[in-house]
Amino acid sequence: MSITDNLKIAGQYCLPKHALSRLLGKLAAAQAGNLTTKVIEAFIKQYQVDMSEALHEDPAFYKSFNAFFTRELKPGIRPLVDDPMTLALPVDGTVSQLGPIQQGRIIQAKGHDYSARELLGGYEDLVAPFKDGDFATIYLAPKDYHRIHMPLDGVLESMVFVPGDLFSVNPLTAENVPNLFARNERVVATFRTAHGPMALVLVGATIVASIETIWAGNIAPTKHKEVVRWDYAGDEAITLQKGAEMGLFKLGSTVVCLFGPGMLASFDAPLAPGVTTRMGQPFAKLANDA
Repeated sequence: MSITDNLKIAGQYCLPKHALSRLLGKLAAAQAGNLTTKVIEAFIKQYQVDMSEALHEDPAFYKSFNAFFTRELKPGIRPLVDDPMTLALPVDGTVSQLGPIQQGRIIQAKGHDYSARELLGGYEDLVAPFKDGDFATIYLAPKDYHRIHMPLDGVLESMVFVPGDLFSVNPLTAENVPNLFARNERVVATFRTAHGPMALVLVGATIVASIETIWAGNIAPTKHKEVVRWDYAGDEAITLQKGAEMGLFKLGSTVVCLFGPGMLASFDAPLAPGVTTRMGQPFAKLANDA
């Protein structure tokens, strides 16, 4: 039996994983004193987490596993690229894929692509601005900093919750599960910027305890079994500056970034599949001034 066949079989357990996710979410939020500290210490050792970067280095500081996992970094540890024509990387992680959106399809891995329309919840008005645009997919490993930041200034226009599976999103799974990022549970945030449209898609994964945004709090997991959309305008409009935090993951996942056609001149030269990213470093060059 092939790896793909095995992963398809594993996918049959995705529905129970939602219940498991909620259970693990409760455990991760529990304040269990010394037991919590021991779990955190074991996690740090297992995944070689660099606690020297954390605002609070002592594992005992964190009252719950969630508090540790969403730990803040020391001020200045992730300097923000200050060139106004250069986007900032939104997360710590590893580049999975990046490049042009071709005929409405996004590359997932060698031999696999998926529909941008499906990724954005099936809304034609959301996907149309990204036709012939560009994308970048960044995978967050367990050891990474799990807060998501803005690549450039933007005004929030919509948010969509898309229910789905909870496959792992590690590189092996991405290479073998078709339509992975358009199948997993996710939160889509679209923004209007001075240079064109931008979307940040926060993709859930196996036992992900929560996806949160700074304007709406916890979005997933949820009891919603259908796609839910929120639009923001007028008094509800939310403006976020380049480098500002826009959301977070409790347990790891992936961020897919979409940009409108002609918006980017190029991605930063070192970026390619497998390259490590650090939030705030150069991401891409804008094609022109606003």
